[in-house]
Amino acid sequence: MSSRALQWLSLVGIIWLQSINGTSFNFPSYSSQFKHQLSMSQLQLNNLAFASDAGKLFGFVSGFAANSLPLWLVLVIGSSLGLVGYGVQYLFIINKLHDPSYWVIFLLTVLSGNSICWINTVCYIVAIRNFKAHRHVAVGISTSYQGLSAKIYTDIVESMFSKRSSNRTETFLLLNSVLPLGVCVLVSPFVRVHVMEEQGGLEIGVFFIFMITIATGFFAVFTSLGSISTKLSPLTGLVGILVFLLLPLAVAVAENVKRKTEQPEKQRDAVETAMEEIGAKEMLKRMNFWLHFGVYFFGATLGLVFLNNLGQIAESRRSSGVSSLVSLSASFGFFGRLTPSLLDHFFPGKLMKSKPGWMVALLGAMCGGFFLLLWPTDMSLCTSTAIIAGCTGAITSIAVSVTTELFGADNFSINHNLVVANIPLGSFLFGSLAGFLYRMQVPAGTGKCIGVECYRAVFFIWGCLCLVGTLLALVLFARTRSFYSTKRRMVEDAPPLHVLPLSIVS
Repeated sequence: MSSRALQWLSLVGIIWLQSINGTSFNFPSYSSQFKHQLSMSQLQLNNLAFASDAGKLFGFVSGFAANSLPLWLVLVIGSSLGLVGYGVQYLFIINKLHDPSYWVIFLLTVLSGNSICWINTVCYIVAIRNFKAHRHVAVGISTSYQGLSAKIYTDIVESMFSKRSSNRTETFLLLNSVLPLGVCVLVSPFVRVHVMEEQGGLEIGVFFIFMITIATGFFAVFTSLGSISTKLSPLTGLVGILVFLLLPLAVAVAENVKRKTEQPEKQRDAVETAMEEIGAKEMLKRMNFWLHFGVYFFGATLGLVFLNNLGQIAESRRSSGVSSLVSLSASFGFFGRLTPSLLDHFFPGKLMKSKPGWMVALLGAMCGGFFLLLWPTDMSLCTSTAIIAGCTGAITSIAVSVTTELFGADNFSINHNLVVANIPLGSFLFGSLAGFLYRMQVPAGTGKCIGVECYRAVFFIWGCLCLVGTLLALVLFARTRSFYSTKRRMVEDAPPLHVLPLSIVS
């Protein structure tokens, strides 16, 4: 195969990896049954959501490993951690292992959460290094598919069992343990960094990948709508998604044929420069890092906590369509992750010129989503879920570009894992707050809260915290805009080369 075809094949590989790597996103689909089967309290269940995110505290280990080990080995290690983390929980659920301690379940959840970081790290490295001139596009497209993970897993489970089957928890845990390992083994031969002589001539391939990705997202949203999903069998939705996941292969095949019959196109792109190229130690000393950390903390992390509690929120409102709601959040999360790279590619240097500025807008919309949840209607729940999931996905995608823009791409695998280390901290604080306030509303002797009041105070506080994130994003936007304005003035004010003293020119 031509080097260009291998380049596209690596993108197909990380698309497949990301589509099954969001194992933590399907937790709301079985959390209620999991809580019942293991006789846990709501607070303990919230802490398990935190435990999954706590695995990201050790995400930097995968960054160090990726710098010294072959990427295929990093994939195998990451998927093996998930195999153990989810697999042992599966054995507990089916009573092959008896009397599980809560702390054993907690630590297994930490391990499974960490496994996601290893696969994410490989996907980011391949996207950034194989598509240097289009790295924002490659990262955005591939990460958008992670937003579909919950829908893919849910469709598989519902194709096998009814929505109320007691076997759903077992199946989710089994799939979470074996499916990532299988896909990692499948794609490891071609998910690697390829040395490319030139990075131009990708526009046609990028266009078709975008069209396939957008069509995939529309299909996911279409089959997630309550009025439609009830008429279509889960198997229909699953087969459709699998067909869409295979379509990007056509781009790699077409590129292979094209490269054998045509001359390579002339390179037209230039790679964006970073504000500075620094490692983790220096990055931690920068104000921009802590602003970026805080924006993610009060933005994407807050949104993830909401999505982790979506099953319990829906239950408190007596919503029977938890699976549809999870699929809806996955679909809008998909488009949220995709939209920044879509705008970045088709409107370069215009709409997406200031990514921190877009974070301000997204956080503002997310705040509105939290406050909209105060209304006690199913429509407000669905609308807010769509808004929060979409904004969370978009901030997650943009944050990758912001990390490279602020601190460079050379040490990205470690730097960005430090940025997302805020997720477990936010998951613990925001999740514990939600669990505490929920427990205050539980009637004595019932153990369960039903009604809008169960989460009303939580939504109000989360909305206010989101406003804090908006202010931090404004500060980061002002700082980056000031830097680039100063840099542009220095370039404009520099004297022409021919008037410089000969000693300087030489």
